[in-house]
Amino acid sequence: MDRKWLIQFITEQYNAYEENPWKKYPNYAVFRHKNNQKWFALIMDIPKSKLGLPSHEMIDVLNVKCDPLLISTLRNEKGVYPAYHMNKENWVTLALDGSIKDDQLKWLLDQSFELTASKNKKK
Repeated sequence: MDRKWLIQFITEQYNAYEENPWKKYPNYAVFRHKNNQKWFALIMDIPKSKLGLPSHEMIDVLNVKCDPLLISTLRNEKGVYPAYHMNKENWVTLALDGSIKDDQLKWLLDQSFELTASKNKKK
């Protein structure tokens, strides 16, 4: 799943629109709930070295909130990393390089959306 497709999917699935809050990082896109303004997804392009990989080449990634009980299991999977620039106990970083299946990305986005929703707005 590439960045463009992912942004379109998030917009259509969650009725959430891309926000670019940092002028210094125009490729960083935040998606948040309309009712509580909480983030449920953050798309960034970062150097692979920030994920502990042996390269300074840029990679698109997605940060999502996750159940802390799942995080250690998820981190054993290819393309899943400790959260970059977020709380590593509650968030993970997912590489958007094809290493994670689209269905799993969608499921993790759903989880993040639910975990960050207002208590009375959860599905």
